[in-house]
Amino acid sequence: MSKIEEIGNATLYLGDCRDILPTLTKMDAVITDPPYGINFDKAAAKNEGKWGWKFHGDTNWDVDRPPRECFDLMGERVRSGGVFMVWGGNYFTDFLPPTMQWLVWDKGQRNFSLADCEFAWSSQRRAARIFGYSRGAALQDGKEHPTQKPIALMEWCIEQAANKPQTILDPFMGSGTTGVACMNLGRKFVGIERESKYFDIACRRIEDAQRQARLIG
Repeated sequence: MSKIEEIGNATLYLGDCRDILPTLTKMDAVITDPPYGINFDKAAAKNEGKWGWKFHGDTNWDVDRPPRECFDLMGERVRSGGVFMVWGGNYFTDFLPPTMQWLVWDKGQRNFSLADCEFAWSSQRRAARIFGYSRGAALQDGKEHPTQKPIALMEWCIEQAANKPQTILDPFMGSGTTGVACMNLGRKFVGIERESKYFDIACRRIEDAQRQARLIG
C-alpha cells in the first residue's frame, strides 16, 4: 500500500488489492470490473480512430487476468447476505460458481467491432436483468479509462440490481466510476487501484462528484 485518500464518504487506496483486501472490514456489496486479460491496449492502438476506439497509452494493465486468489479475497469481504458482482464475469467462469443472476449492459447497437453487450456475474438468487444504455450516452461521462463503465450503469447496479447496499467496495477501481455512482447516491465507498495514473483520475472524479452532491444537498 502506497497511498490512502479520504474524500467525503469514500476511502481510496493506491496499491495491490491482494495486500489491501485482508485489512478491510466486510461490506454490503463488492461491485467491480477487473482486467479481462485481453490486452486491450494492443487492440486499441491497432484500431485508434476507428469505430469509436481510443488508445489511452501502453500501460499493460490488461495483459493478464487477476488470479483466483483475488476472487477469493473479494468474496471474503462480502458480509453474510451481501452481494458480489463482477463485470466481465464471462471471462472468469473458471473462478466463479454457477449463478442464477447474470446482468447485461445492452449497448443498443448491433454488428459493431466492439461487443453488442457486456455481462456481469452476480452472486444473487434473483432474476437476470438487462440495462439498456447506448454507447453515445456512455461517452457523455468523458471516457478516461479504456474500459470505463457508464455512471448510469453503476447507479443501476447499486440501486436496482444489488438492492440498495449502503457500503460498497471496488477492488479494481480504475477511473472511479463505481465511486462516482456511490457519491451520487449517498453511499459509502471503498476503492482500490494499483495504477497511479488511474488512481489520480479516480480521486479527481470522486471529489468532483462529492462536491456536486454537497451543492445539490
